[in-house]
Amino acid sequence: MPSAPPPAYASAVLDAPADRVWAYLRDFGNLAEWMPGVETGMIEDGGPPDRVGCVRRVIGPGDTVFRERLTSLDDEARTYRYEVLECPLPVRRCRAALRVVPVTVTGGSFVEWSADFSANADDEEAMAKTLAVGIYATGLSSLARRFS
Repeated sequence: MPSAPPPAYASAVLDAPADRVWAYLRDFGNLAEWMPGVETGMIEDGGPPDRVGCVRRVIGPGDTVFRERLTSLDDEARTYRYEVLECPLPVRRCRAALRVVPVTVTGGSFVEWSADFSANADDEEAMAKTLAVGIYATGLSSLARRFS
């Protein structure tokens, strides 16, 4: 029985209240503002970036294209989920989530970014690391600097 690939996961503590961080991150279309390596990003139909079903198109290094559909947004839980429709990485059925929770002792925020995906056996470990370290941890480090 084939094993599932390891999920990609990264987290960070930000020095800003969870509500403030969530108010910024809930904009599914603003990835180019805070994610290193993202050259441009937009919601494809020009609609609101918090509308479930909207698709963001992100252009990264070397004109790589990522297309991602927002599948849920929960303001109470400060979480959104999305699925990757198109990307240059050898992954399939990639479903990701971003979540912000308060750190009650400090008044800061704990932010998690994770994904489950499928990949060929030869690519599983490298893709988990690419997503977790190369994309998610890099993005969360940038967010931490933005909110410091």
